[in-house]
This record gives sequence, C-alpha cells and structure tokens, in this order.
Amino acid sequence: MGNSMLELKPSDVWRHFHDLTQIPRPTGHMDGITKYILAFGQAQGLETRQDEAGNVLICKPAAPGWEDRKTVILQSHLDMVPQKNAAVTHDFFSDPIDAFVDGEWVRARGTTLGADNGIGVALTLAVLADRSLKHGPLEALFTVDEEVGMVGAFGLKPQWLRGRTLLNCDSEEEGSLFAGCAGGTDLNITFRYKKGAPLIEGDVSVKVTLTGLLGGHSGIDIHLGRANANKLMFRFLKEAVRDYGARLACVKGGSARNAIPREAVAVITLPNDNVEALWEFVADCRELWRTEYAGIETEGISFSAEMTPPPAALIPEEVQDDLINAVEGCRDGVADMLHNFPDTVESSSNLAMVESSKGQIEIRILVRSSSESRKEALCSSLESVFALAGAKIEHGNTYGGWQPDVHSPLLKTLREAYRRLYGKDPAVKVIHAGLECGIIQEAYPDMEMISFGPDLVFPHSPNEAVKIDSVGKVRDFLVAALEAIR
Repeated sequence: MGNSMLELKPSDVWRHFHDLTQIPRPTGHMDGITKYILAFGQAQGLETRQDEAGNVLICKPAAPGWEDRKTVILQSHLDMVPQKNAAVTHDFFSDPIDAFVDGEWVRARGTTLGADNGIGVALTLAVLADRSLKHGPLEALFTVDEEVGMVGAFGLKPQWLRGRTLLNCDSEEEGSLFAGCAGGTDLNITFRYKKGAPLIEGDVSVKVTLTGLLGGHSGIDIHLGRANANKLMFRFLKEAVRDYGARLACVKGGSARNAIPREAVAVITLPNDNVEALWEFVADCRELWRTEYAGIETEGISFSAEMTPPPAALIPEEVQDDLINAVEGCRDGVADMLHNFPDTVESSSNLAMVESSKGQIEIRILVRSSSESRKEALCSSLESVFALAGAKIEHGNTYGGWQPDVHSPLLKTLREAYRRLYGKDPAVKVIHAGLECGIIQEAYPDMEMISFGPDLVFPHSPNEAVKIDSVGKVRDFLVAALEAIR
C-alpha cells in the first residue's frame, strides 16, 4: 500500500475525497466547496441546483430500464469541524488538509481530517459519475453548515426533494445501519460584570496551560469517559483560589460546541510567596490526572505553569467564585442510557467552551438526547446551576431527534442487501449524535431514512481517522442498496 490516497481502492472514492481535502470547508465558509459541487454536477451533464440555504442538489436519471424504481436521495454534508493541536500551524480558511496513509488508516497531520462527512460526499460523487451502475432516479443532496446548527437541513423547503427514500452517508461504523439519532440543544451562558478588579499589590502573574487530551466527538465519543479540559482546569482553579490565594484574570477552554474540549489556558495572579507551592500543585495535578485517566487519555496529559506579564485587570472576586463553583457543579458527560438499545447513550451534556473577555465570560454547553423530555430535563438542571450563580442562560440551536422505526420497509431491504453481500446481518443501532435525518423528517414527514458509513474514529479531533478497507465495503454496500431499493 502506498503513502498517497490516490493509490487507494476504490480509486474513484479516494480521488474525490483527496480533492475535498484541498478545498477549505470549515463550517460557515461554504462558498468554495459549494462552487466545486455545482461545477461537478454541471460537468457531468446532470440537473444541478442550489437553494436559498446554500444546499446543492444534483439529480441523476435512472439507469435504462430502471425508471420505475423509487427515487433515492443520497444525503451528506459539506462542512467539517476545524480542530487542530496547539502546536500545529494551520489556517482552516485557506490551507488544504495534510492527509496521509498510516497503515490501515487515513489521517491528517495535527488537524481534523474532514472524513466527517467528506467520505460521504466522496461516495456520492463516485455514484453520480459512474454510468455503469444500476439504480432508479437519484437525488444527491449536499447540505451546508451541518456541524454548527444544522443550518442546511433546517433550510430545506418542502417539495424541493422529489424522493421519499433517503440514505444518509454520515454515520461512522461499517457493518451497522443507524435507524435513529439524538436531538440537541445549545445552552449559551453568560456572566457579565461592569469592570474588572484591580491587581493586588505584590501579586505575580502565572499562566497555566492544559493540553494533550484526546477530545473527540461530543456525541459518539462521550461514553468513553475522556477528560474535559474545562472541567479539569476549573477543578484546578477552585483549589488554587482556596489554598494559594489565586485570583483569576482570564480563561479559555475548548473551541467547538460539538467537540470534547482538549485544551484550556488560564492566567491567574497570586502572592509571590506562594509561587513555588503552586508549581508543586500543578505538577501534582498533572500526575493525579494522568493516574485518574490512565488507559483513557493514552497520549498523556500535559499541565504546565509559567510566569507571564501582568494582566490589565482581574475578574471581580464574586464573579470569579460564582463562575468557578458553577462550572465545578455543572454536569458533564453521560446522563442516561437507552434501555431498548444496549450500550447506547440516551442523554449527555458537553461543557464545550469557556472564554472570558472584557466584562463577560461566555460558556457553551451542548445537550443531546434521544428523548425530548429527558433533553428538556437535563437542560433545566444545567440552567438551575448557572442561574443560582447569577448567569444569564439562553437556548441556542435546538433540533429534534430521529425516532427509530425498527419495522421500516427500507430497513428490511437494506438488511437483506447487506446479508446477501457479506453473508451476515448488519447491526441496527441508534446513534448518540445529531444527524440531519430528524430535521429533514420534519420537512418531509413521510420520508424513510437509514444512515450508514465507514469506520471513522475520533471525529471532531486531530486524531480523526478513517479505516481504508471499510470505505470500499461501504461503496459496495451502497451500490447493492441502490440495486435493491424498488
């Protein structure tokens, strides 16, 4: 096996994915990639159009003799989560992704790969370009800005799609068919104050930095018990304030609402006489956390402190204390499990982002659940913690889940197609992540849907990787599914 994606099989899928890695496409910056998809459809001589939300639809006629089959929609999203390690120099708005072959996997150097959902897009492009395939009429739906707010899916207008059978190519476990997903709600929390507090005479300034965590997708990786950089940083801050006379000047942790935060940094001040003791405390925290997360945070937690120039002001002490106590008390991780789908998370919360700026501290939490009532209850619990601390709480993007239908005729058809192809039954699961299926179903209540995809690990983190042989298996299954759907 070579070191280039262009040498991998199936060559058409990997060629399309390589092209996608060369086009910057972080969420919110869709112009380049939508122009590419529009040009692709037009070059294939296929009906190609774009809606007001920016979604692109490419329509491919049925193969000769297959005109009486159902119209099938192939759906994937065009954006990717822009995450990188702190030491990596990369501009997601202009630089291509530096992807490479690593044994059985394709990865990127120090950044997210964009296989979520670039592989789904590449699979669809390969189907559109292959004139030898047998299938009924196809609609290839490429949605925009899925990763923050499901913007493209929410923008779909009724009647824009002709088909009522949808194959979503955005799940991440080959051999599984996903028949349901969680919904989500963003909690936007703000602490405000009129002006900062003055520095304390004789105190010195220290910057503490936490890196080296694995992070990951805040839905599909939340059950792994990985450390949350914000939770660890505020655990440290509470003891630093209580035992070492520290005051908080600024703090920043996490960079995406749907990623488990991997890094956090804070600037504190404290009496000069306590600096040496603080160094020891930082080292103790580092070793303690490495012990607590042994076997989970396998790359090693890095927690360090260094002297830094004095900040302009401090966060007022009463705001600082309320903030620290609220974050310490904030529930994070798995809240409930599904009983009818073993080992599947029902509800969770991710303390995704904390960032202070002049006069305010902003916190972002993403709550997920397959149950609307459990989601509301978890949101209410989190709101109570921060309301008691004097923060303002607002609901941001909210989207419903996709309720599973284990008796779906489409599910039966795809299970039989998989069994014929591979001689075994696929697993049927519900995913604890926000697929666009639930939102699409709101606009098209009679839409039948199933989601599948290749083996993809650690999406939404720089450790993201896609297993090479699983891509070929999914390509073969997609072809078989299109032939089976009548």
